[in-house]
Amino acid sequence: MTYPDDPFLSIAAPGIAGLTPYVPGKPVSELERELGITNSIKLASNENPLGPGPRARAAIAAVLGELGRYPDGGGFELRRAIANHHGVSPMAVTIGNGSNDVLDMVARVFLQPGTESLFSEHAFAVYPIATQAVGATARVAPARDYGHDLEAMAAMVTDRTRVVWIANPNNPTGTWLAADPLRTFIDGLPKTCVVVLDEAYTEYVTEPDFPDASQWLETHPNLIVTRTFSKTHGLAALRVGYALCDTRLADLLNRVRQPFNVNSLAQAAATAAIGDQEHVRASVALNRSGMEQLTAACARLGLGYIPSVGNFITLDCGRPAGPINEALLRRGVIVRPVANYGLPNHLRVSIGLAEENARFIAELTDVLK
Repeated sequence: MTYPDDPFLSIAAPGIAGLTPYVPGKPVSELERELGITNSIKLASNENPLGPGPRARAAIAAVLGELGRYPDGGGFELRRAIANHHGVSPMAVTIGNGSNDVLDMVARVFLQPGTESLFSEHAFAVYPIATQAVGATARVAPARDYGHDLEAMAAMVTDRTRVVWIANPNNPTGTWLAADPLRTFIDGLPKTCVVVLDEAYTEYVTEPDFPDASQWLETHPNLIVTRTFSKTHGLAALRVGYALCDTRLADLLNRVRQPFNVNSLAQAAATAAIGDQEHVRASVALNRSGMEQLTAACARLGLGYIPSVGNFITLDCGRPAGPINEALLRRGVIVRPVANYGLPNHLRVSIGLAEENARFIAELTDVLK
């Protein structure tokens, strides 16, 4: 909301006045309240339709009696579980209130007025928000086939570049970068530049040459890898993510990390979830079948789409997607328009349960008539 002649803008930090807040997917409760409807489905926020696995649910139940106590401020058990999972030192782990929290820490540590961050066109909306909030300059490289053009990005690196953001796979396009070109790009960055590989969707990827960048930390001290428990682990409501990096970088991130930034339920659930690979496999299998369901529907409807390796697919409506989105909302189907990502003709659709996907396909088919 903008207020005319706002006297507080003049005393706000540089960059805040021009910020547009991140807009999340519309909640089901809000849509049903607005339209007086029921039985809505939400395929807008890339959530895992299976929710938490049984180990995470049991861990949450076990700590409910301790909600009157502050959580472990250092997240000892969670950091140890994450470190064991990746084969790194717990000192290389920084936990966050979702991976967005860690991205914000990176900006606060390494960016300031007079410095720049670099990211791709169609990249995650948090990168420019985090950059501008601290008064730094955001530079946007043109995309190639809706994904990262590493050559274009390399050409835009200057002596003022302090952070390069790369989402692999990318949100909202689902595009991805293979190991060799990505590693070559990182090798070519100056030592004064930190590169953040945002791997929120990495567990869904099955392509053989997709990298696990957490294995590159020893040879790339300027690399920060971020992960989340919101996707395959199904813990989106609890907001827990983490970064893996050189212990010297982790020390800096932890200097700005808020006390108790990951709550007790989140710590317990995530500690249990990271070892529940059976639930991860079930989530990935469901996602694969759902992706096949949606791409087959696109073929029948003559709709283009951006090939995706995430838990979502971005459809090309061939015309402005806003009216189509509004029609779907009136039918109780929530998807994500992505005009704010420079894709005005596209809708991003999360993979849901088979029956949710079928409902979306049926409603979309009717709307397109």
